Amino acid sequence: MSTSDGKESDPIMESWRKKARAEYMRLRQLKRFKRADEIKSSFAANRRHINNALEQHNSWWMSQKIQPLHAPETFSHVPVTRKCEVKSGTKFGTQAGPLRMMNAVQAAPTMYTWSPLQQNYMVEDETVLHNIPYMGDDILDQDGAFIEELIKNYDGKVHGEREGGNIEDDIFVDLVNALVLIVPEMEKELGINIKVEPGVSMDTIPSAIFETIASMFPDKGKADELKEKYSDLTEARDPASLPPECTPSIDGPGAKSVAREQTMHSFHTLFCRRCFKYDCFLHPYHPTPSMLTRKAPDVKQELIPCGQDCYMIYDETSISEKSERGSKISPRTGKKRKHSSHGHPTSGEDTEKSNGATDSSSVLKMPELTPEWSGAECSLFRVLHEVFYNNYCAVSSLLRTKTCKQVYDFALKEAKHIPELECNKERTPPRKKKKKLRMWSMHCRKIQLKKDNTSNHVYNYQPCDHPGQRCEETCPCIMAHNFCEKFCQCNPDCQNRFPGCRCKAQCNTKQCPCFLAVRECDPDLCGTCGADQFDTKKISCKNVGVQRGLRKHLLLAPSDVAGWGIFLMDPAEKNEFISEYCGEIISQDEADRRGKVYDKYMCSFLFNLNNDFVVDATRKGNKIRFANHSINPNCYAKVMMVNGDHRIGIFAKRSIQAGEELFFDYRYGPTEQLKFVGIERHMDIA
Repeated sequence: MSTSDGKESDPIMESWRKKARAEYMRLRQLKRFKRADEIKSSFAANRRHINNALEQHNSWWMSQKIQPLHAPETFSHVPVTRKCEVKSGTKFGTQAGPLRMMNAVQAAPTMYTWSPLQQNYMVEDETVLHNIPYMGDDILDQDGAFIEELIKNYDGKVHGEREGGNIEDDIFVDLVNALVLIVPEMEKELGINIKVEPGVSMDTIPSAIFETIASMFPDKGKADELKEKYSDLTEARDPASLPPECTPSIDGPGAKSVAREQTMHSFHTLFCRRCFKYDCFLHPYHPTPSMLTRKAPDVKQELIPCGQDCYMIYDETSISEKSERGSKISPRTGKKRKHSSHGHPTSGEDTEKSNGATDSSSVLKMPELTPEWSGAECSLFRVLHEVFYNNYCAVSSLLRTKTCKQVYDFALKEAKHIPELECNKERTPPRKKKKKLRMWSMHCRKIQLKKDNTSNHVYNYQPCDHPGQRCEETCPCIMAHNFCEKFCQCNPDCQNRFPGCRCKAQCNTKQCPCFLAVRECDPDLCGTCGADQFDTKKISCKNVGVQRGLRKHLLLAPSDVAGWGIFLMDPAEKNEFISEYCGEIISQDEADRRGKVYDKYMCSFLFNLNNDFVVDATRKGNKIRFANHSINPNCYAKVMMVNGDHRIGIFAKRSIQAGEELFFDYRYGPTEQLKFVGIERHMDIA
């Protein structure tokens, strides 16, 4: 017998494994019995509650007067065929009433449960079969091989069945504690001394216990990982405490003075630079050192004092020059001050108003200036200094509780926390001048050649990150036949970077480089076509429908072909964007496993996104998932690159009238065509 590491197991480890297996089975049995007792107790308590409520309800009914039975007038047009008697089962007598026979109503089509989505949602692969799908007793009896093949697709991993598959955290802790208690028994059986002090702690647990559990449950992790997990599960922690790498809320009363890296920890680890939101479910973000040390922008140093108490006035190096300048120049604006007859400086624009006559409702109330620096202010200063460097006036205006003179004095004390400006200049390479001779027509030709030379394989985009190197054959973007995007860490002058379009039309023809490259116009790159307009009513570009959500109003109703269908409420022109096909983004392997189940149901919502991922709208999706297949459709689907993501857009293939059902070609093969498509609709296209 060998362990998970491939080493031959010794008699000591084999004895530990037998004991651990026995204790595990005992703990699982105890948990089952405990769970069964809890269910029985809850059921009995609920039954008593229901009986008491039923008795109270019956008592209330018995106290009521007899109510006559009124015939509803809702179906008064339906003739009365017979009379019926109604018995209440209480003290009320039998009452007679008319009986009307209604015509049969067509049943609604079957619909499986699904959750609505408005954008794609990336999920991890399911390596364990959580449930065996039920398709009817006939299917299970006739095709038992399907279930066996389904289990093989998951390598035999079925939730709750295989002993070595997984172990719950509470049973894991109980198992470790139980094995510690039988250490004296193991000493007698094995004839060795296992030194364990009274009580259970990390220092007293033999390593053989975690090695044994790791060999029994390889999916749980290695022995060192199990030891750390046990420590995390058993260590008494304050619910309000935070991990050491995190920092308390900078706006809360418990804010502390910490380094900039700790203050920005949640931002660096949770904030997605592509979606601009936290906890993004579309781009699992893992920052690299080059992403955290982004290129520093050129910040202009203020040469004009911001006020009478500006640090520039008190700077010893130029106190005379700056004090004279500060007395003649108004704060922030840089305009000459006018002196009144009383000698007090007043603004040239507001001579009719004094400072005390301003409207208090329109002026933001400034917080009180305090000489002491709180923990939140110290942490915020270290974050702002990375952006503004020695521009203490700007830092002061953002802190709002300190003058720039106080910020300047604090910066001198905090010199050890502040990186030198020269270091930042070293990490920021000098900006190269753009080549003005680069012809736009050559770039469009490059797009066409890239499109012609590339096969039908489309790979998922991942931002390249190779600081100090050019985007050549080893660049992941070039290897995947993708353009470098604005999210890449390469130089902005990279020859593989897509620069956008310069169209002044609607960007709906191949004259537009973005449309030619099967991608939507980027509002950060395409500034002349109107893609950067914030107001959707002012957008003239027709190539931004997916990212702006300019979808049509869709109605769900029983289809004329099969099951449910989707209908257009408002008319659509040819090539007009209708909706995005949304769902779960899964890998190709996961799509193969799910697809075998969907084939048995004869209902599939899988849509290939690229060579790496598939969109599955079975469990989660939007209403366009109900658009049926047709070999003569009125819509077509197109996979487009939208701000670094492949997304599926549904467009009108021709002019569609309001109320028409939407169809697009699923691109089935001959076999799938006969299997999934029941009948083809007949319609005349004008």
